Amino acid sequence: MAYTVWSRHLRHAPTRPTWINRDRFILSAGHGSMLLYALLHVTGYDLSLEELKNFRQWGSKTPGHPENHLTPGVEMATGALGQGVATSVGMAIAEASLAAHTGIIDHYTYVLCSDGDLMEGVAQEAASLAGHLQLGKLIWLYDDNKISIDGSTEIAFTEDTGVKFAAMGWQVIRVSDGMDVEQIDAAIREAQRDSERPSLIICPTTIGFGSPTFAGSEKSHGSPLGVEEVRLTKLALGLPADEDFYLPNDALAEMRGAVKRGEELVREWDARVAQSGIDFDKLVDPSKISLPAFTDPIATRNATGAALNAILPGTLNLLSGSADLSNNVFTTLKGAGRFAPEDRKGRNVAYGVREHAMAAAANGITLHGGCKAVCGTFLIFSDYCKPSIRLAALMQCPTLFTFSHDSIGLGEDGPTHQPIEQLAMLRAIPGLNVMRPADANETVACWMRAFEETHTPSLIATSRQALPIVTPAPGQDHPSRKGAYVIHEPTATPRLNLVASGSEVSLALKAAETLASEGIPTRVINLVSWHDFDRLDASERNTILDRSLPTMSVEAGSTMGWSRYADRTIGIDTFGASAPGPLVMEKFGFSVENVVAQAHDLVNSRQR
Repeated sequence: MAYTVWSRHLRHAPTRPTWINRDRFILSAGHGSMLLYALLHVTGYDLSLEELKNFRQWGSKTPGHPENHLTPGVEMATGALGQGVATSVGMAIAEASLAAHTGIIDHYTYVLCSDGDLMEGVAQEAASLAGHLQLGKLIWLYDDNKISIDGSTEIAFTEDTGVKFAAMGWQVIRVSDGMDVEQIDAAIREAQRDSERPSLIICPTTIGFGSPTFAGSEKSHGSPLGVEEVRLTKLALGLPADEDFYLPNDALAEMRGAVKRGEELVREWDARVAQSGIDFDKLVDPSKISLPAFTDPIATRNATGAALNAILPGTLNLLSGSADLSNNVFTTLKGAGRFAPEDRKGRNVAYGVREHAMAAAANGITLHGGCKAVCGTFLIFSDYCKPSIRLAALMQCPTLFTFSHDSIGLGEDGPTHQPIEQLAMLRAIPGLNVMRPADANETVACWMRAFEETHTPSLIATSRQALPIVTPAPGQDHPSRKGAYVIHEPTATPRLNLVASGSEVSLALKAAETLASEGIPTRVINLVSWHDFDRLDASERNTILDRSLPTMSVEAGSTMGWSRYADRTIGIDTFGASAPGPLVMEKFGFSVENVVAQAHDLVNSRQR
């Protein structure tokens, strides 16, 4: 399968791995990473034979599962099953959108997937979406070897995959022998001829092919064959049994032809781009953006809609969508149409109730290049998106996530919809910038900050309830860009720090007024982004957050992690309750009275 795609169909450029009009090849079954590394090496990518010999060793470019930012030619990090196939749907969406908007993008997205991929729930969501959107240039090759780690797939996976995919709107093509290059080649050509359906090519294969002992067995799935079995396998395949890393010159010469072909494709492409005047690298043009400012209370989720629509004219190709919540999380781009089979220029993507596939597809859109992807749902449902959010951070993929209804303040929907631990969970992901703005102005500033990122995914958590305006109008010098700042400095010598985020910033400001009148001058620090604040040098962090003072944090969520910034925390470490939002907040201690009482106790305890 891989050889057929790479030798007969894949349009790529080994000397320019990021050429935007290349065909994409995703090894969704990332456990077989050495297959991909071998292909990259023999076709002329910057991946030496020495790197292949250092497979899974410290500092090598050949880790156990592929990583896009580490190895030239790897499109995405795979291995977490289902992620490759789901992300490929986003790449196909990006291709179709850019093709419609530019008139020059034109490529296929190929995926090599496994039984395990197709068992995953995210794959079902993604396949359903792809069939609905009629992504005809998406081709999955299914390595149907009927083996998983625990043994035969018969113990857990007996559905008729072909019938299921056909029901989801896919073209299903079956070959009788997944090891027959000519059959696979014919199947790929048939798939390419159907422009209105994505294609699944089902290829029966034998795992461990050639091994006298372990062919067809789960024992060849994840464990080395061993020195003697490798020797016997080489003999069975007609290869020199005692030569390690054997690479015939004629095979290398044939595959290295990809270098010259790729350079010719790139030269032709560069001429077309120069004629078109399109700059695929300039995704955001600030000169075309007029940022809104606010003076009256408004929910920060509403401000997200205003921000996105203000930024839209300054973006090359913004694709925004939600998991059936566009009117709740305000991801709709006004007047921009809906991406659909009949309108590839539409910029609003209706993902349906498919949170996991939405997040993965948004990663695919972003990884593709030439596009910015925004996706959104309620913060509680970040649980359904988390694997893809984590991969976005690992892949250094600057996807834009927006999650509204960010606290128990959402009220009557109750504990099933009220996030508690989600902010802590998301902040714990390395390389993810979680921002929780205090008001509408800061929300707009956070969106501009997010759109500037080139390697860091951003997540903006917004409120359902209206929040008073307490921060300056958005602009390039908005103080939130540092991650944290002093939003209130008392005239008298301060005796206390109050640190808050999001909807609790206005609460902290009100509490500071009362505390000042009671003899405790209080500094209020707005901690918008732990990620950005922690990247400041120590002296600047200490200037903003002077830990020589008693410090208390206030956030309507889990207290986990706040001890790094505060001596005492006001938070919530239980599930919420169903009642009007203001009452729920009061009952759980988010009131001026409780903050003031806790502050007095903290200051007095320090004095004792």
